[in-house]
Amino acid sequence: MNFAIRRDVTSNGYPTYIIAEMACSHEGDPALARKIIDGAGRAGADAIQFQIWLLKDIMVPHHPDFEKVSKIELSQEQWANLASYVRDRYPQMQIIACVYERSSVDFAASINVDAYKIHSADLSNPHLVKYVASTGKRVDLSVGASTLDEIVTAIEWIKSTSSSEIWLMYGYQNFPTLTDEVHLRYMMKLKQLFELPIGYQDHSDADTEAAFWLPVAALGMGVDILEKHITHDRSFKGIDHEAALNPDEFARFVQMVRTVEGAMGISIPKPFSAEELKYRKYAKKSLVASRDLPAGTIISDQDLTFMRADDLGLPPDQSWRLVGKTTQRSIAKYQLVQEKDVT
Repeated sequence: MNFAIRRDVTSNGYPTYIIAEMACSHEGDPALARKIIDGAGRAGADAIQFQIWLLKDIMVPHHPDFEKVSKIELSQEQWANLASYVRDRYPQMQIIACVYERSSVDFAASINVDAYKIHSADLSNPHLVKYVASTGKRVDLSVGASTLDEIVTAIEWIKSTSSSEIWLMYGYQNFPTLTDEVHLRYMMKLKQLFELPIGYQDHSDADTEAAFWLPVAALGMGVDILEKHITHDRSFKGIDHEAALNPDEFARFVQMVRTVEGAMGISIPKPFSAEELKYRKYAKKSLVASRDLPAGTIISDQDLTFMRADDLGLPPDQSWRLVGKTTQRSIAKYQLVQEKDVT
């Protein structure tokens, strides 16, 4: 099956689509949001992810976190300005809107986002899932902490509504995530079961090396998308900071991913490079004379040995081409014995 993720369609020309997840690291300050966008854009992320919501539509007023969350809410006008900032400064970077209610879907459509993310909290919400699917844009479906039945049902809702492309996004919903809680094999099983592109949402402790090598391990297993949190300054210890990389760290993360992609290469044989041909000539063993062979010698197995020579001759498994043949010229010990030398 041909997935939509190919080397020629990611905005930066690489096979793995990298999403910079801003989440709420902006702290409700557009200036900090722009700093995060700059970090993602300069690092070469394929997309920046906005979490767009209206507090009055997602949380009851008596919720314990209502006041705290109210302080980090960005207005739709501020989001529109941030979207313009992305498109003006980093036109190669797409915008994904993580939405939680229909009014935010309508707003995201008005600023022409490239795709929508549905949080795993809404996986069983047909009113939102179908409404997002009706936009016709790609749907990134978060499936962490969800049952297979919930995933199947959500996919069916999308497919019954439109032909929107679907990406499955898997991540363990705990911040930060312990490495033995991730279950990368299960993630790849989801890709196999649903025959859809799969993305890994990494929530590893950003102060550990796992924040770098665990996503790269997922890359090596065949993941199509990597979603990584980014913040303006983790030492600020604000909202969503635990798994978020600083801008310079995010740039190193992207470079690490691209370096590993280069090493992965392709899955079919390719022509030898000039360096590989040079190595073969230097290292591969060839058939040489084990003694001086006068002209007219009938070659036996004992007359041949396998050594590195000054040129590349017949390989050891081709000795049958020479044994039993007669030399047409004298061949000195340790010289190549080739088919043109015998009859």
